[in-house]
Amino acid sequence: MSPTEAVVAGAGPTGLTLALELARRGVEVRILDKSPEPFAGSRGKGLTARSQEVMDDLGIVDEIVEAGFRHLPSRVAVRGQVVRDSDPHADLSPTPDRPYDGGLMIPQWRTEQILRERLSEFGIDVERGVEVVGFEQTTDKVTVRLAGGGTVMARYLVGCDGGRSAVRQALGVSFEGTGGIEGMLLGDVSVDGLVPDRWYQWTHPERGFVALCPFRGINSWQFQGVPFADFDEEGNLPEPSLEYFQRVLDDIACGPGVRLSEPTWLSTWHVNVRMVDRFRDGRVFLAGDAAHVHPPSGGLGMNTGIQDAYNLGWKLALVLAGSADPSLLDTYQEERLPLARWTLGVSSAGLQKVASNLGREDSEGFAGAVTEDGQQLGLGYPWSSLSRDGDVTTGLRAGDRAPDAPCLSPDGTPLRLFDVFRGTHFTVLGFGGGSRHILQTLAEDAPDDVKYVVVGDSRGPGVDVVDDRGLARSAYGAHGGTLVVVRPDGYVALTAAATAADDVIDYLGRLVGRSP
Repeated sequence: MSPTEAVVAGAGPTGLTLALELARRGVEVRILDKSPEPFAGSRGKGLTARSQEVMDDLGIVDEIVEAGFRHLPSRVAVRGQVVRDSDPHADLSPTPDRPYDGGLMIPQWRTEQILRERLSEFGIDVERGVEVVGFEQTTDKVTVRLAGGGTVMARYLVGCDGGRSAVRQALGVSFEGTGGIEGMLLGDVSVDGLVPDRWYQWTHPERGFVALCPFRGINSWQFQGVPFADFDEEGNLPEPSLEYFQRVLDDIACGPGVRLSEPTWLSTWHVNVRMVDRFRDGRVFLAGDAAHVHPPSGGLGMNTGIQDAYNLGWKLALVLAGSADPSLLDTYQEERLPLARWTLGVSSAGLQKVASNLGREDSEGFAGAVTEDGQQLGLGYPWSSLSRDGDVTTGLRAGDRAPDAPCLSPDGTPLRLFDVFRGTHFTVLGFGGGSRHILQTLAEDAPDDVKYVVVGDSRGPGVDVVDDRGLARSAYGAHGGTLVVVRPDGYVALTAAATAADDVIDYLGRLVGRSP
């Protein structure tokens, strides 16, 4: 039996994003999950602006936005008395280069459902009740061992199977970090007695903290509770139940007359801050919680996993297609490991800030969890071996996120740069009239995975995008003849003068294994 091209272990947001990235590039991929049913909880309930841009590229952002709350205000009460109504995102609005102005509150189960539905359009469904327990690898394949004695052969295996990852354990990589006695009650319940128009948060200096966060269009709220007196010496909380959640709410919120019912997910969470020392060993990769687990403060953990998958997917597909040298896969760890380390640091700092003020009279509630660059729009890969700054002055460095800009198509209809980027290809942007002939020459033998786009300030022969208001030139700081290569995952790969077309040819030739 010939091996499948890729096996993805785990069908959470990370695994689904990776499977979708591979499937839309024509990769033969199987996605396996040990659970017989999809995850039913809201756990990772926030999508950052950068993750929304990923969903835009995947073609599902409209469904995601429709299912979520943006600019959800919060209300904080201390000892039962309201002390603060605020919207931490009230001053945010879309800008030409950033179409998604802030985070989106959407339950994890709904994000996963939308990803699964999109994946099924490529003829791929999650294989449920199939547990990966280990593997053996050689120089050309991986034999994936399943519970019950079965095996699957693949050219590559990616462990997206969570914090207790069997793939990680079989790899034998370290998973260093810290845990702690801090914990939280978590669950999804129906609520009577509150209008679902804000994130309600109650704190009591002697008793603890409790919150209820609504979700759009359904009577389902995420319950979060930290009852100080209920932790035992080992840091454990009592077994979660609807009755226990109700008692915690009544006690800490001082009897607000709110009734909980119809629980669909009840859980507890403990502090666990860990990451691996490497993301790859031969033909086996780790992504998401299998590689790094974060405190929930700032809502970065699930988003970091989604972006792991977004980084790895296009690289793995190019290598599987024979278009790129396998050394391209080394850049996955090179780029993602430093960002995982950064995320652990800022989310841990956010947790400490939240924990220190939960019981205070002037508590900010979860507003204290706001982290540096919490929307992940300023994160990039300037250190990467894939990032090359040429001898040209632009407002961006290679490795930066490629910004959006509203423009026009040649026939005058609205067109955004994100519309140009959407898909599986590299994009070469040529700014200025001097780039037209260069790009036309490059495009004569263009491979399928490179798109050449002339950006001009007015309509004319050979202009593909009309930057009528100069917003694209402004976003890229491109003046005169400038070439910008944008990666399939929306980061700037190369900047060059229009006279340095050979730099583009050399870069793409080395990266995808062939020259245009």
